[in-house]
Amino acid sequence: MSAVKQIILAKKDALAGAIGKPLSELAKQCAQVWQDPDALDRVLLEHIADITNCEFLYTWDLDGREISSLIMPDGVNRGWRGRDLSERPYLKNNLPFKGIMLSSVYHSQFSNRECVTALQAVRQNKNLVGFIAADFSLDKLNADENASMGQPQWQQFKGDPAVRGQLFMQQRVQSRLDEHIDSVHETVYDLMTEHGIFHCKIHFSSGRCSFWDMDDPYSYHIHGVEEIIDPDIVLAYPLHPYPERAKVTPQQLRDVLQEFKALRFVDETIYLRSASVNIMNGMLGLTFSCDGSHYMPVEEFLAKNLSFWLGTNEI
Repeated sequence: MSAVKQIILAKKDALAGAIGKPLSELAKQCAQVWQDPDALDRVLLEHIADITNCEFLYTWDLDGREISSLIMPDGVNRGWRGRDLSERPYLKNNLPFKGIMLSSVYHSQFSNRECVTALQAVRQNKNLVGFIAADFSLDKLNADENASMGQPQWQQFKGDPAVRGQLFMQQRVQSRLDEHIDSVHETVYDLMTEHGIFHCKIHFSSGRCSFWDMDDPYSYHIHGVEEIIDPDIVLAYPLHPYPERAKVTPQQLRDVLQEFKALRFVDETIYLRSASVNIMNGMLGLTFSCDGSHYMPVEEFLAKNLSFWLGTNEI
């Protein structure tokens, strides 16, 4: 299971664990007054505070028709009685025959915020009669906000089948960047080690570089070959000490750039089209002539040799 899936499940498990018991108890009380909307409103309003961080509480029948009003911690909106909820996103999946179910994230029509709905089955004499719905905005999900994506892992993505199918009918064309690759790499090295660039993508085939600056990480800067090979380009980026938190050492960065060059020229058919490196998370990306892409930790990349890449059926 991926780290992303684990985080999602952890957040949902935390929510389900916090609300499971009070929703179950509420369902028993609602079942006793299910045919009386006014009584349902009173029960829901009395117990909404028992359901931690619940924004909205309401009930609906098996046809997706809302029975109660829309209950909020500070009041009741009776205008929602009788509304058809059958097209709501959480009704697109299998509904719980018993117990609770959590929906996927969707945009609430009422609050216009991202939210999750918990559905609790309501039963009378063992027969399912409807559901209680409890809405929670995303900022109320009471899971560990410091949950980590975990250590980055090597991922491979196949490219456009049309490109792969024509792979052996093409060959590398010498680009302007290829002609100055050593100079370009030296500038990239200087900018990343002394001028605060933490992420760089080199487009070998189209002859440009994209840089992300530590002092302005939400923007990126694009430079063509002529700008990159101009030694004065470093004047555009103030001096910046090499970050202590960097997961890539300056020597590893130099080794990575050397490997990029080798992969660019190793074969005239299967060759590197573009590559990126991020010194902060220690990851790099490779896109080859077949349009296939790889993302992997720098250390893992440096542990491989050219024969590995040339011997792989699907680059």
